[in-house]
This record gives sequence, C-alpha cells and structure tokens, in this order.
Amino acid sequence: MRAMLFTGVGRPLQLTEMPIPEPGPGQLLLKVHACGICRTDLHIIDGELTEPKLPLIPGHQIVGSVVAAGPGGGRFQSGARVGVPWLGSTCGTCHYCQSGRENLCDVPRFTGYQIDGGFAEYTVADSRFCFPIPAGYPDLQAAPLLCAGLIGYRSLVMAGEGPRLGIYGFGAAAHLVTQVARFQGREVYAFTRAGDAAGQEFARRMGARWAGSAEQRPPEELDAAIIFAPAGELVPAALRVVRKGGVVVCGGIHMSEIPAFSYDLLWGERSLRSVANLTRQDGEEFLALAPRIPIQTEATAYPLAAANEALEDLRRGAFCGAAVVVPG
Repeated sequence: MRAMLFTGVGRPLQLTEMPIPEPGPGQLLLKVHACGICRTDLHIIDGELTEPKLPLIPGHQIVGSVVAAGPGGGRFQSGARVGVPWLGSTCGTCHYCQSGRENLCDVPRFTGYQIDGGFAEYTVADSRFCFPIPAGYPDLQAAPLLCAGLIGYRSLVMAGEGPRLGIYGFGAAAHLVTQVARFQGREVYAFTRAGDAAGQEFARRMGARWAGSAEQRPPEELDAAIIFAPAGELVPAALRVVRKGGVVVCGGIHMSEIPAFSYDLLWGERSLRSVANLTRQDGEEFLALAPRIPIQTEATAYPLAAANEALEDLRRGAFCGAAVVVPG
C-alpha cells in the first residue's frame, strides 16, 4: 500500500510503499476512503506534541470499509463503513476509565500518534473504538465529524447551555459546532484573525449572528466562549467578553503560552476549563445528532500524495472548513 510517512520533526511526509498491515486481536483491517486533516497533525509534525511513534503514519479522522477482522474483532461486518477517531484505545482499568472518563485514561493510545493512522490506503484499528458512519454522509463529508465534530461537540457541552456563544478560530471544528449551537437555538459570535474577511463571511454563512476579529468586542456580552485556535493570548481576550458566571473552554490539545492577566478577568465566578480527547459516548451522541440537524460539512479534498500541501494550506488558513486526504 501507499502511505505518507512521518520520520521526524522538520521533515516533510514521505510517500512510501509499505506492506498492508494485518489485524491483530480485536482489530479491524480497513480500506481507507478518506482521512480528515486536523491541527493536531500539525502539532505532531512540528514537534509540539512530543511522543509520536516513529516512523508514523499520521491521520486520525478516518472513514474506511472493513476488509478483515482479527480474532475477537468481528463487531462490524465485512464491507461496513466505519469511522476511526483520535482516541484509539484505553486501559479500561484506571480510575478514569472506571469512572466514565476514558478521555483522561492514564495510558491511552491515540490514532495517528502512537498508532498508525489514515494517511494511507489501509489501516488497522481497535474495533471497540470505531463508530458506524451515519447513512447519508459521503466519505469526504463524514471524515471531519470524527475529530473536528467530536471535539467541537464535547467543547459545546462543557460550555454549558447559555444562549450566547463565542467561538475563537473559525475552522473545521467551529463550522460544525456552530450548526449544532444554532440547532439548539443559540446565538453564535465568531472571532477570526484580523482581516480574515473570507473566514468571517464563512462564519456568517454557517449561521453566526456576528463575525469579527479576535481583538473586537462583540455587540452582546457572551455566556460562554470556545477557543479552537492554538493561541494562548485568546484566553484573556475571551474572558473579557464573557459575562459573570460564564465559561471559557479551550478546545485544542496544544496552545501557546497563556499570558499573565489580571484577576478581575476571572473574578465574578467565571470558569476556565480545557477539553481533553473524547469518549466513545461523545461519539455515539454526536453521530446520532449530526443527521438530525443535519450538519453540513465543508471539505476540500487532497490526494494522498498531496498531504504535505494540505498541511501547509491548513497552516496558512488557505481554505474554509476542513481538509480531507482521499487515498483513492
């Protein structure tokens, strides 16, 4: 099979011929149809996440069809279309796993980080951590649901039920969670880089009531804000526009250093919290909700050999919505 291989920080992914992997106990062998590109992939490639296995096939928003199953992996029938998320496996025995918080497992393994991912023609995955793909979602549109959608959904739940929601960084996760928030009857206020007229127009098209730069104050005080951009300076910016008792949620796996800020921004029983990974329950809830809305994903397709170009386009903000690698 062909795969895009990461061999170390500072090196582009290499298009490589590799043996098709064999499914082990509890695993599925999948033919990859599409794999979404995530900012986490950039954090791995740039060395900001420091524990990847090497060499590594990145990619953790995988849509594929079942080719074969290892012993005990027959949860899905041959040919079934399934999704593989970031959370690839957990121990099942630690305090967090036993208390319904497997996203905080002490010894997790992550797809496209410690486990080879979906920038390839085939991959293997733990069948217990795969999801059936909702009918009606083509592969290209389904892939972003598996991380951008899931993390966005978990972040929205963490933000509480306030009617006015701010979103900082209007990319893959934001354009999906905006649709969920609007379905719930909330108002969305979108914050982008200064001068990003295309991103602000995209936010309005997705249902945002207002869109402006991160330096601006929205026309209304917000009940909560979610920060998807990996920029620590957005934390005090978001606290400034959230009402007393409001919540600021950091929705990324990595963020630059948060600058010092005065206590008055946090005072008034404002809360600052992070979202880590996801649980399988998150996946089941969100993938059941998506077709009810229905969520429309905006995705730009790249062939497998162009994965480096796709990653650079993500870095530059060259597209709206999500990017997806299509191996076929």
